[in-house]
Amino acid sequence: MDWFWWVFIFFMAGGFAKVADTARTALRTRHERKMERLETARQDRQELAAAQQPPQPVCGCTHHLAKHDKKGKCHELVEVPVAWDADRKPVQYEAGQCTCQQYIGPQPLSQIYAEDLTDLA
Repeated sequence: MDWFWWVFIFFMAGGFAKVADTARTALRTRHERKMERLETARQDRQELAAAQQPPQPVCGCTHHLAKHDKKGKCHELVEVPVAWDADRKPVQYEAGQCTCQQYIGPQPLSQIYAEDLTDLA
């Protein structure tokens, strides 16, 4: 029973505070690393999903070509600033017509074929 008093004195003197602090720090570090791994895995999944999609034909205004008519006029609504502050920064917006012209560059390829670079045989 003599050991009980030594443990009790150690506990009362704050000896377990260092042990508890070390455990708390270890659990916090473990949690942060786990969250980093989950975020990295989520980004990898998003990048793989984006790599599987064909290229989208977009205009310089970042709107899809389907939003443009045959004449090249864009029919998408955008936020247009209508009021500015003293530093000439917009403070109020309202909906307005996009004023861009249709993209007139090369059309994206529907499918790309590339031969294998390595010979596995």
